[in-house]
Amino acid sequence: MNLKRTPLYDTHLALGARMVEFGGWEMPVQYSGILEEHHAVRQAAGLFDIDHMGQFDVRGADALAFLQHLLSSDLSTLAPNEAEYAIMCYADGTVVDDTFVYKLAGATKQARPYYMVVVNASNREKDFAWMNAHRGGFRVELEDVSDQYYMLAFQGPKAEQVLQTLEPFDLSKIKYHHAHPFGKGNARGLVARTGYTGEDGFELFIPASHGKHVWDAILQAGKDVGVKPIGLGARDSLRFEAKMALYGHEIDSHTTPIEAGLGWACDLDKMFIGRDCLLKRKLEGVTKKLVGFEMIDRGIARKDYEIAKDGNPIGIVTTGMFSPTLEKNLGLGFVAPEFATIGAEFDIIVRGKPLKARVVKTPFYANRARGK
Repeated sequence: MNLKRTPLYDTHLALGARMVEFGGWEMPVQYSGILEEHHAVRQAAGLFDIDHMGQFDVRGADALAFLQHLLSSDLSTLAPNEAEYAIMCYADGTVVDDTFVYKLAGATKQARPYYMVVVNASNREKDFAWMNAHRGGFRVELEDVSDQYYMLAFQGPKAEQVLQTLEPFDLSKIKYHHAHPFGKGNARGLVARTGYTGEDGFELFIPASHGKHVWDAILQAGKDVGVKPIGLGARDSLRFEAKMALYGHEIDSHTTPIEAGLGWACDLDKMFIGRDCLLKRKLEGVTKKLVGFEMIDRGIARKDYEIAKDGNPIGIVTTGMFSPTLEKNLGLGFVAPEFATIGAEFDIIVRGKPLKARVVKTPFYANRARGK
């Protein structure tokens, strides 16, 4: 299998990264260690290479109508440079992918606004094909612009402080789920107050040729306050603690957003692909619900471990690990609704042995400073 590499591949190796396959890409899973990197993001800030993710521009007279038809969230109220989490569903309500959608102003005052849809790396080709297949009847232009941008994430309580030393614009003016465009010569970029770690911070869409320059500049600017490069291992533990869904774990082509606890991202008052099936699930109830649990017995739940009650299967683990912030063995999993109440107990089958676990409130970690 020929794996893709981001242009920072050699930089990651020079920083001591251990590389792994992820979504068809060879990406850093850790540098100094997952625990150290996790704590760096919670306590200071961490820099992530996420250039494997995809970005699609959607333009044209029917751009909004097209995205309203494809995506679960109501995008009609977005202001220029505002972003929204939205889910793309199949007709049966299961998930094609989860996305972030940015409404962006045109290059001139007369130009009509357009949209950028950010998708998961492993789904980039599938998502683009799905969106293209539903263009019929819409006056819309769809372009994969992933190679035009270098995408970085810079997350943590000191992210704004450090990035401000490199950015003349007042970053405190960027509200949560908003963005600020900037120019580099003839190319354009975007600084967005979004991210997938549970911390305040930014996602940067940089003109492709400037990716390494910005990466190096951020690490240099933050070296005295604890900023570190962060791999996929800590990215997973950070999003897990904040109960942010990961495609292939909490959401996939066999799971609906309603079952995954993402009903808040589905505006059932508008029509979109899969809407009627989601409304049916909401009205009639679901057969499985996503819950968070804490291990009572000593042991770690892992993805696809069976969840059982009195020896009978009742569900499956989607993600499980030691939580570095809470210092507990925690997990997420789907169970039958009658076992989804806080305090309910069941067993996780670990290597054939039942280990007790208890349903707890989620998210496991919530940063009150986030979303300012």
